[in-house]
Amino acid sequence: MDQAPSPAVRTVALLGASGSGKTTLTEALLHRAGTIPRAGRVEDGTTVSDHEPEEIARGISLALGVAPFRWQTDDGRTYDVTLLDTPGYLDFAGAVDAALSAADLAVIVVSAVDGVQAGTHLAWRAAGEAGVPRLVVVTKEDRARADFHRVLAQLRDAFGDVLVPLELPFGDEAGFTGVADVLSEGGYVYDADGRHHDGPLPSGVAEEEHRLHESVTEDIVAHDDDQLERYLAGDVPSVADLEHTLAQEVCDGLAVPVLVASGTTGVGVDRLADLVCELCPGPGARPATVLAGDVEVQVAPDPRGPTLVHAFRTVADPFVGQVTVLRVLSGTLRPGDRLVNTTTRTEERVPGLFRLRGKEHTPLDVAVAGQVAAVAKLTGTPTGSLLAAKGTPGVGMTARPARERPGVYALALDPVTQSDDDRLSAALGRLVAEDPTLTVDRTGERTVLRGLGDTHLAVALERLARVFGVHVTTSPVPVGYRETIAKPVEAEGKVKKQSGGHGQYAVVQLRVSPLPPGSGFEFVDSVVGGAIPRSYLPAVERGVREAMAAGGPHGFPVVDVRVEVYDGKAHSVDSSDMAFRTAAAVGLKEALAAAGTVVLEPVCRVQITVPTSAQGDVMSDLSARRGRITDTVSLDGGEVVVEATVPEAELQRYVLDLRSLTGGRGSLVVAHDHYAPCPEHLTPA
Repeated sequence: MDQAPSPAVRTVALLGASGSGKTTLTEALLHRAGTIPRAGRVEDGTTVSDHEPEEIARGISLALGVAPFRWQTDDGRTYDVTLLDTPGYLDFAGAVDAALSAADLAVIVVSAVDGVQAGTHLAWRAAGEAGVPRLVVVTKEDRARADFHRVLAQLRDAFGDVLVPLELPFGDEAGFTGVADVLSEGGYVYDADGRHHDGPLPSGVAEEEHRLHESVTEDIVAHDDDQLERYLAGDVPSVADLEHTLAQEVCDGLAVPVLVASGTTGVGVDRLADLVCELCPGPGARPATVLAGDVEVQVAPDPRGPTLVHAFRTVADPFVGQVTVLRVLSGTLRPGDRLVNTTTRTEERVPGLFRLRGKEHTPLDVAVAGQVAAVAKLTGTPTGSLLAAKGTPGVGMTARPARERPGVYALALDPVTQSDDDRLSAALGRLVAEDPTLTVDRTGERTVLRGLGDTHLAVALERLARVFGVHVTTSPVPVGYRETIAKPVEAEGKVKKQSGGHGQYAVVQLRVSPLPPGSGFEFVDSVVGGAIPRSYLPAVERGVREAMAAGGPHGFPVVDVRVEVYDGKAHSVDSSDMAFRTAAAVGLKEALAAAGTVVLEPVCRVQITVPTSAQGDVMSDLSARRGRITDTVSLDGGEVVVEATVPEAELQRYVLDLRSLTGGRGSLVVAHDHYAPCPEHLTPA
C-alpha cells in the first residue's frame, strides 16, 4: 500500500468499449463524492467529461475527459483522485494511450448487458502493453438482460484466472439492490440516495459468497509465502491483511479485482471508490520511467525533488488558447515557475495552475508529485513533452516515445476560401499538437489529413471549423500512380524559333530506356565533339527532369528511366539554357509517345492483427483485393498477425471493412513497399 502523505494521490484511467458506461460511472463517482450536486446524463449532454459539442451531438466520448474529486475511505484517509475518462470508440485510441501514460490504475468498464466486447479486449491489451495495473468493474447491472455471472465467465474465458471477483450482486436487472463483499462475507444494501447499510445476504448469494471467499482467499495468499504458511496452519488472515496482499498483487499485475456497480442507481459506487483508492498503487509504488539517452530511468515522486512534469494531453480551447494537461512526476509546481522543454530546449513560464473538471477551470496554488494539473499557453510544449526545472538533471531526460498509431484512413482537403487556405496550415498544426494520432502530409499539390478512421477525421474537421474557423471540403486521396517507359527508344527534341533579334535554337538527340523498378532516374552524357556545348548539359538534364515530373501520356510522373543525350546541335547566337531545357523536355515526351508507357501502382505492406476466428475471412478478403499473403504468425490470446502486400488503390476504406469483418477487433499497420505494373483493365484513364 502507498504510504504517501495525506491526501494520497491516485490517477485512474477508465477504459472500455463504447457504451459500456464509463462516463455515467464518472458522473456517479463525482456525485457520490459531493463534487457535483447532481449526476448528468449522456443522453441530455449534461455530463462533466463529455462537454464538447461534437461529443454531445453523437452521445459518445471523443476525447480524454479529466474529472478530479476528493474521497475519504472508511479508515478516515483522504485521497485526491483524478479520473481520466477515455473514449471507447476505436478511432480515438490515442486518448487511451495518453491516459495510460499518466495513470496509476486502469479501471476496465464492462457492461453487464453487452458483456466482453472488442473494446474490452483492446482496453485490456492497451493497459497490459503500458504496464498499468488493472481492475474490472461490471456496470449496468440494473439494466434489462444484465447478468453478472455470464459476464464474469466471459471475462475468465478471455483473460484467464488472474481475475479475482471481490463482489457479488444482490439480484440482476431491476432487482439489483446491493452487493456482497467476498472478503468480509458481509452484505451491503443500498438506499435511493446511493448510500449503503449492512444487510443480510440472500440465501443463494450467501452460499455462493462463502464458496467464493475460500477460493479468493486461497488465490490471494498463494502469492505470499509467509501468509500462505500461516493460512495452511489454520491462521485465517484478516480482511485488512488480505487487502494489503491483494494490493501488492494488483501492483505486480498478478491479480485483477472484479467489482460490480450501477452508475445510474449508485449501487456499489461508493464501494468502487473505496477499493480503487485502497487497491490502486500510488505514485511511489510505480515511479515514472523516462529516458536519459537510451537508458530508462525511474523518477521517484518526491515533492522535495527537482521539478519534472509530463505533458500528456493538449487541448485547443477557443477562449484561452492551448491548454496543456500535465502530471507532476517529481518536485512541486507553482505558478510563475520557469521550466525547460527537455526535447526542444524551449523555456516556458507557468502563468497559472488550475485543475480541469470537464470544461471547468479551478485555480490551483500548487501541484505536487503525482498530481494532475493544467496550464494555459505553453505554446512550445506539444503532447508527450517533458518539462524540467532549469539546471536540474531532468533537462537531459526525454519522455518514452508514445505508442505509434499510424494513420490508416485519409482525406484530401481543399480550403473553401483563400482565407481558409491562408490559415489551414497553422490550424492543422494545432490539431496535430492536440491529437498526435492525426498526421498531415502532401500528395502532389493536395493537403492530406490522416487518422484512425472516418469518425476520427470527421470530428477533427468539425473542430477545425468550430475552434479555428477554417472550412474545407474533402475528397478521397488520389492514388500516387507513376509510369515508366515501356521499351528503349531514340528521340529528337528540337526548338527552332526566330522572331527578330535573338531566337531560340536547340536540338538534342536522346536514347531513353527503362531501368529496374525503384532505380529512379539516370542521366548520361555521351556527347562527343562539342555538338552540345558542355555549359548547356545541365539545362538538358533539368528539362528532362521537369518533363518527367509533368507526367507521361497518362498524366502520372515518370520514374525508373535512363536518359542518354548522345548528340545535338547548337547555335552560337540563338542557343540558350532555356532553349535546351525546352528541347530536352520535347525529346522526352516524343520518346514516351513513341515507346509507350507502363502505369505503375503503389503497393503497400500491411500487417493485420485479428482474432484467429476471423483469419479465414480476412485472408479471403485480402485475396479479393489483389493482395498477396506473405506470412502469418500466431500470437498468445487467440490472435494472429497476417502480413501481406496489397495495392494502395484497394486500401482506401479497408480499415472500415476490416473492423466489420472482425467485430471491431482487427488492427492495421500500412506502409508503402514498392511500385508494380498496374493491370491494364484497371489502369486509370
